Amino acid sequence: MKKISTMQAFSNEILKEQKLTIGVDQGDRWSFYCVLDEAGKILLEQKVSTTPEAMKQTFGKIPRRLIALETGTHSPWVSRLLTELGHEVIVAHAQKVELITKSNRKDDRHDARTLARLARIDPELLGPVRHRSAKAQIHLTVIRARAELVSARTALVNAARGLVKSFGERLPKCGTYQVSEKLAAELSAELRDVLVPLLREVESLNERIKEYDERMEKIARESYPQVELLKQVKGVGTQIALTYVLTIEDPYRFPRSREVGCFLGLRPGRRNSGESEPQKK
Repeated sequence: MKKISTMQAFSNEILKEQKLTIGVDQGDRWSFYCVLDEAGKILLEQKVSTTPEAMKQTFGKIPRRLIALETGTHSPWVSRLLTELGHEVIVAHAQKVELITKSNRKDDRHDARTLARLARIDPELLGPVRHRSAKAQIHLTVIRARAELVSARTALVNAARGLVKSFGERLPKCGTYQVSEKLAAELSAELRDVLVPLLREVESLNERIKEYDERMEKIARESYPQVELLKQVKGVGTQIALTYVLTIEDPYRFPRSREVGCFLGLRPGRRNSGESEPQKK
């Protein structure tokens, strides 16, 4: 295929076409895109930096088109950006596009072509999903960031207890949220000198986790009144209720309430018609 610049291609060929389909295979640094005409002929294949500025420069200069991409680390913000530019965006469920997942040809060019061809023939073949809004995503990130801190805290506490046991000593029993350097008070002087810095880190994590807890309470109180209704269920607190609300986000997109269970993966074997978690590439 003759190599032509993106600007030249768009101005000389693409803008003259009535109906075009674009497939975008996203990479961490570079994304590859393929442009098909109405007959399925490849008009252009190029790569673009996976940054908001490069995406705007490339896709902001063309009229509304159908663009298909897969779920991935970058797909939430890329799909929102392309939609804001006026394009019709289809986000394909990465695990349902078997022509890509089970293909022996693993390269960006081939995947971009496949996405474009499937979108041109029938978008439903892509198992389209809908990403969360930017607001819901940032609020859910608060919960996930807290979970990472909790995981790190658990790992440090377990490490501390294991290290102490190897010397025939033990740390007092307590909840992870109660851990502080005071737990090392009864240890031998040498072991205490080694363990105190580690326990201080756990204590610091407890403070950061508490800050996230307060932030979650504020988010629920100011943006999601439904959380208070869910908390009426025994055993359901702000974290669980808020996670549920943010995962569902828009309950009216489900024709029937029973489909929510499928969406959450609670009914094995049934079709999950909602958004899947982005797969890292």
